[in-house]
Amino acid sequence: MATGAPSRSDPGRFVSEDAGRTPRRYSSSRREQQAAETRAAVLAAAVELFGERGWAGTGMRDVARSAGVAVETVYANFRSKGDLLIAAVDVMVVGDDEPVALADRPEFAALAVGDRAHRAAAAARLLVGIQSRTAGVHQALREAAASDATLAARLRDDEENRRSSVEQGLALVAGRPVTDRERDGLWAVLSMEVYRLLTDLAGWTSAQYEAWVADLVLRQLDDTAP
Repeated sequence: MATGAPSRSDPGRFVSEDAGRTPRRYSSSRREQQAAETRAAVLAAAVELFGERGWAGTGMRDVARSAGVAVETVYANFRSKGDLLIAAVDVMVVGDDEPVALADRPEFAALAVGDRAHRAAAAARLLVGIQSRTAGVHQALREAAASDATLAARLRDDEENRRSSVEQGLALVAGRPVTDRERDGLWAVLSMEVYRLLTDLAGWTSAQYEAWVADLVLRQLDDTAP
């Protein structure tokens, strides 16, 4: 018998020597960290490729190659290219993969701080951040939705969620419930399509667009409350 090895035929000795040992957990936590890092790398690669090449021009093998992992690893994290695109959109809306809704984040709460001009500026800043991050993956989603019913439904859901977020955010800026007209007017004008028209085609800078949004928010509110 090897020196120091407990005899399994001697239960008392085996239990007494093992009783005080602390289970080793480092391997499990390390695996979890590695899995999270791999998922983040895959998502980062997907965001870049979908943004540059679009839906049709991006394959799972392309994402795997860019992320430096096997294609099987990509599929182990995301069942399909559609699932990967949806996850990429979700991450880009809030800027990270933390399970915290946009409405529960500090930058959204900032829409209720200060006078109305400061709140409108915070709303514009929040919107520009979201649109600049999601422009590429949103375009890929629109492209995919033309031929994929599941992604078309997701695009519709995203628009409904954006409409609801506009209502919530505008109410914080206004300091009161907003009318359907106020909500729907901003929801339509502050779309990704208008953002891309002004920044991509008209050549507006982010600062110009942000200032325009802040002014638009103030003008859209009907009353003169501070």
